[in-house]
Amino acid sequence: MEGAKSASAPAARPRHWYRRLAGTVVLTLQRLFYLATTILAGWAVYALFLAEADDDARQPWAFVIIWVLAAYLLLPRLNRLLTRIYVPDYFIGRARTVDGLLGDPVNLAVVGAPEALRAAMAAAGWTEADPVTWRSSWRIVRDSLLRRSYPAAPVSPLFVFGQKQTLAFEKEVAGSPAQRHHVRYWSCPPGWLLPGGFAVDLVGAATFDRRVGLSLFTFQVTHKIAENTDRERDLVAADLHAAGASVHTVRHFSTGYHARNGGGDAIETDGDLPIATLAPARGTRRG
Repeated sequence: MEGAKSASAPAARPRHWYRRLAGTVVLTLQRLFYLATTILAGWAVYALFLAEADDDARQPWAFVIIWVLAAYLLLPRLNRLLTRIYVPDYFIGRARTVDGLLGDPVNLAVVGAPEALRAAMAAAGWTEADPVTWRSSWRIVRDSLLRRSYPAAPVSPLFVFGQKQTLAFEKEVAGSPAQRHHVRYWSCPPGWLLPGGFAVDLVGAATFDRRVGLSLFTFQVTHKIAENTDRERDLVAADLHAAGASVHTVRHFSTGYHARNGGGDAIETDGDLPIATLAPARGTRRG
């Protein structure tokens, strides 16, 4: 038996080495493709811009192509490259966009399971957002332009702990998805504690979409949020309290600040953090 084990052991090593080599090759090819598309997009924007600047007969379609290439290909790739260098890859109380830019402030926390949160938000009159698909994305663009109601319109992905939001809810305003109250929640990693030692199950970011516009950092079509994020945070906390949750606010959880989110919108907060307990707490603070 020992001879059989020793004979099979050397055969396992080459297979493991081959898998590691294959993974390295694939990762290298992905990075080269990413770099090549970024360079090509930059060259295409530059060439089209020069050609259009030298052309007395202006072609509107050329500007559309330049905008699409710059907004949805070149600038997002440059942002991802730069944010890997200068944006911290750990929890600092801010969500991140898919391009790595700092997004909305994390201004809520929840003790309770995602299903309990889903029930509490529904009881408070909030609608869970549809997932982002081509169909739902087209519908929110169409309904925003035509001012048609879409109570479950999708919200763009934001990331905390390296993961997209676990749940997202909204309340439509004036029968149009262009304006809405909305909040995203992320499940916390097992055993993770908030700064200060608070044990919670989810963290959230509540903001108010005031209109549709262009991102100042990528020029993509996006929602523009209201500057006073504390007002939206307090609205969600009050609704959860009305739905039966107990709410404790940690004063000055973070330093109050004025900043901008991933779309370039001005944001401000006083740094307080409401913690809503939906179920018997397992201990909101560990010393």
